[in-house]
Amino acid sequence: MTSIQLEAPRAARRARRAVRLGGLVKEPTIMVASGALLAVVLLAALGPLFWTVSPNQVNLAETLQPMSSAHPMGTDDLGRDVFARFLEGARLSLMVGAVVVLAGATIGGALGVVAGMSRQPVSGFLGWVINTLLSFPTLMLAMAVSVALGAGVFAGAAGLVLAAIPWYARVLRSEVLRIMSRPSVEAAVVAGAGSIRIARRNVIPHLMPTLLIQAASNFGAAILTLAALGFVGLGAQPPQAEWGSMITGGLQYALSGQWWIGVFPGLGLIVLVTATTVLADRARDILDPRGSYVRS
Repeated sequence: MTSIQLEAPRAARRARRAVRLGGLVKEPTIMVASGALLAVVLLAALGPLFWTVSPNQVNLAETLQPMSSAHPMGTDDLGRDVFARFLEGARLSLMVGAVVVLAGATIGGALGVVAGMSRQPVSGFLGWVINTLLSFPTLMLAMAVSVALGAGVFAGAAGLVLAAIPWYARVLRSEVLRIMSRPSVEAAVVAGAGSIRIARRNVIPHLMPTLLIQAASNFGAAILTLAALGFVGLGAQPPQAEWGSMITGGLQYALSGQWWIGVFPGLGLIVLVTATTVLADRARDILDPRGSYVRS
């Protein structure tokens, strides 16, 4: 088979992917979601440059103040600037989400590749471990780790990583089993290629689209679960600003008129999670070779 014959299917796949990408870029939903995500990221990254108020600065003379030029999102029950705490909470959410995605994808991806390429009894044992961890709800597993290690951001992030690992491992294990049944991989095995060579050249490159889709979905889920941990008091501890704990602190003042304490972090959480979820869903249309793009 000539190089031209091998290149033709690849060129056709690239052309189809380019068509799907062009359709997605023009879709209003994608533009809105991308703009919202970019706005949150820029606020979190550049916020300290133009808003130098400390998120933990207490001012009892300005407690529960409404929105003003001095405090664009008002103040809380301790006179702390809600906008400064909003920016700090956004940075914390983005950082923890990135750590969970990187650690979960690395560890879970490696576990999934090993489980998919191994033979019995190794494959069966790893599959049992993965399914056992998946039997625990994500939030309950993260809460258990937080209680065991002590409430805080580190414990919450560790629990989220532990909860994310089996999801990556299970998805990639199934994908590896599908790839290993391809004629090209079977030919490499018959030719005597080692497991590491097969994994590096025939398996891992084909896993990247699935891994990226899973990572995009996991990013939003990690941010939402971190907020849930903060909401029940197992995430960030006072005085550290975190969206979930800010929502909890604002509940007691919502009915008395000081709605801004909990509403703004809640809106930030909704925007960030919704934007990442929409982009993850549409990324599947671009990256999944078995999928097809359908304009909704």
